[in-house]
Amino acid sequence: MLTEKRLNETYKNAKEISFDDNSKFIFFSDIHRGDNSMSDEFAHNQSIYYHALEYYYEKEYTYVEVGDGEELWEHAKFNYIRRAHSDVYELIKKFYNSDRFIMLFGNHNVFLKNPYFVEKNLYHYYDDYLQKESHLFPGIIVYESIILKHKQTSQEIFVVHGHQGDLINDQLWRLSMFMLRYFWRYMHIVGFKNPASPAKNIYKQHKIERNFNKWNRLNGVMMICGHTHRPKFPSRGEMPYFNTGCCVHPRGITGIEITNGKIMMVSWRVTPDKNGFLQINRTIIHGPTEILDFEDR
Repeated sequence: MLTEKRLNETYKNAKEISFDDNSKFIFFSDIHRGDNSMSDEFAHNQSIYYHALEYYYEKEYTYVEVGDGEELWEHAKFNYIRRAHSDVYELIKKFYNSDRFIMLFGNHNVFLKNPYFVEKNLYHYYDDYLQKESHLFPGIIVYESIILKHKQTSQEIFVVHGHQGDLINDQLWRLSMFMLRYFWRYMHIVGFKNPASPAKNIYKQHKIERNFNKWNRLNGVMMICGHTHRPKFPSRGEMPYFNTGCCVHPRGITGIEITNGKIMMVSWRVTPDKNGFLQINRTIIHGPTEILDFEDR
């Protein structure tokens, strides 16, 4: 009931963006960029993520970040995160300057819901080398959700982080943040898992997916989400609920691509070639499938 209510209001207030079969999108979620300390779960995948973004920039994709780009629950200062991953932010800045970057907030960077916080932290930053203020994402608007609407068919794709209606990560997010910042942050360094996190709790993952599928069944809208860290690409006959996975997996990152009117799930991993040299490879793990195949399921 709570999930249905939150998704209804989020869908109603979503930013509508037109697209067609020539449009190209890459969706990554749950990057959890941190401060490069021991608790920064993104740090070990930074090179993979950077290489993937370079690939998508060169091929003129629009980058949609589906929430939890920053780990602001653990690390209160955005500036520390930007400094730790300055090369990543410079690359994302190139997407933004090309009008090809769409940013959504999730529960772990819910502070971006506040326009004042966004203006203070994302519009500009202090460049230590130049010793002056420099632009980062001037004028950026961070959304809770977007609706991609096809110009010819009017088919909709509802894109939202996926924490909506997850009580401990939505309505009680301040309590969860406090526990993570001052307790679980240190516990997971030594191997303990936070049971409140859907990423570490298979029961919560399935519960969230069931709730979203129920909403999907009532509304008949294709969905792309994150939050659970569990990649999901629906099989024939299933409800059109997609999940990007995450960028903090021990062995690589996953995302969802849309291109030429088709949708697919991809992974980026470091693998050895036949000579034993390590290289970063992109692999299609599900699809490609025509987007129209998911209409009115």
